[in-house]
Amino acid sequence: MQKILVVEDDKNILAGLVDNLKMEGYTAVIARDGEAALAQVEERKPDLIILDIMLPKLSGFEVCKKLKRQGSEIPIIILSAQGDEADKILGLELGADDYVTKPFSPRELMVRVKAVLRRSHPAAKGENTYEFGKIKVDFKRYQVFKGDQEVKMTSAEFKILQLLLASKGEPVSRHAILGDIWSSEVTTRTVDTHIWNLREKLEEDPSNPKHIVTVHRIGYKFVE
Repeated sequence: MQKILVVEDDKNILAGLVDNLKMEGYTAVIARDGEAALAQVEERKPDLIILDIMLPKLSGFEVCKKLKRQGSEIPIIILSAQGDEADKILGLELGADDYVTKPFSPRELMVRVKAVLRRSHPAAKGENTYEFGKIKVDFKRYQVFKGDQEVKMTSAEFKILQLLLASKGEPVSRHAILGDIWSSEVTTRTVDTHIWNLREKLEEDPSNPKHIVTVHRIGYKFVE
């Protein structure tokens, strides 16, 4: 069972995050300040850190900086009430893998957790490859085959497919796809276009997809 360290000083937000993580089958480890976070990383060796920025003793930015200087490869999702672009850029430059602004959708955050874990630990469950129908996805080589023929994909198309497979059977919102792959300048229409391209390349009947299906008013999901 994968361990997620939640570093948050707001008791209500912390409790909500822990409940959602447990519902998704994760073990939740908690810390309420920056120094406690570093101690928990050393002691518990989490698989991922959800890290608030505004913390007592050490800020989330300082925690992130210290971990990366120590050579830590634990993926980090920064959680912050600060939506300023400069803060987001700083967090990502310090080595964070994703940045989520409060208030946030718990379901969307869980999708992001799965996506970051999937990218950071592609072989965690022996899934170097994944097959469905005539399709074979090779995560290590970033290749997709339909039968014996390689399917040429853009980087964005492959990332969307990877995200949908990581959340197999669960809806992924258009906004979650946007946040995981593109900057804020891109609209949800771009997501729809890429989904159509994926269906064209992978589905037997793109107009009646069996695997990459639409979830009304939410987004898309992968069905095996």
